[in-house]
Amino acid sequence: MDHGHHHGGAPGPLEPALTVLALAAVACGYLLAVRRAGRRNPVRGWNAWRTASFLGGLALLALALLPPLGPAAHTDFRAHMTQHMLIGMYAPLALVLAAPVTLLLRALPARHARRVSAALHSPPVRVVTHPAVALLLGTGTLVLLYFTPLYEAAMAHPAGHRLLHLHFLASGCLFAHVVAGPDPAPARPGVPARLVWLGVAIAAHALVSQALYGGFHVQVHAPAAQLRQGAEIMYYGGDLAELLLAGALVATWRPERRTGRRRPAAGPAHGRSAAGKRTAGKQAAAEAARAEAGRVAGGPSGARPPVGSPARGD
Repeated sequence: MDHGHHHGGAPGPLEPALTVLALAAVACGYLLAVRRAGRRNPVRGWNAWRTASFLGGLALLALALLPPLGPAAHTDFRAHMTQHMLIGMYAPLALVLAAPVTLLLRALPARHARRVSAALHSPPVRVVTHPAVALLLGTGTLVLLYFTPLYEAAMAHPAGHRLLHLHFLASGCLFAHVVAGPDPAPARPGVPARLVWLGVAIAAHALVSQALYGGFHVQVHAPAAQLRQGAEIMYYGGDLAELLLAGALVATWRPERRTGRRRPAAGPAHGRSAAGKRTAGKQAAAEAARAEAGRVAGGPSGARPPVGSPARGD
């Protein structure tokens, strides 16, 4: 390990301004979608807490990317790890809890919403949103990053550093969505399975941080003290983020209620005339039609929220 930690991929003077513009554009896009969804369904509207969560996630990204933390991450491994935690764990959780896909489905015209819904059910999306794939793309790639020359190569070029940030954000959002996201997820497993996958992620994250602390085969050219302190940030900061993720999973879990009714015992007391059966059948069909109409009115896609997501998608 070197005694210094300097890289040639430091951001240019215009990068902070471009970052602010990009984050502001994303915030405006979300707010416009909220306005459009409110116009399409004034009665239901949109949950203000979800909007606050999305704006909070963007604020965490700004904290990570803008001075003083952004430039410091190029020369100090502790700053890099703090930036990694914000971009890869804390901001994704806030962004995912804002239910951006549900908002998009409500804001889009019906035909475009159906296309988005069909894409969510496509085989590639089902593969990517499997917990094992999400875990591999998130925690698994940390082994490649810090225990191979990949970290130094990425930090040596501005484009590589930006790609690293994009990977942290995308993989973090993917794993948060798989574990506790309120958006539709056709391939999402049940809550017990997701808790198991979250436990595996916690264990893997702890192993990576302990290996960093001990300096075992670490390919990061930074002072030993910075490596140890960066590993501590990863260990304790990751634990807190995963605890928040587990809390989000529990808070958004709504167990399915069984609606099946017992069949009455056969006998004269329970017999019905043919006319009575036809009347009961018509009433049941009418009730089912009203329930279906109410469900579809909740959003253009007409999809029921998956197990583990809130009963209301807003």
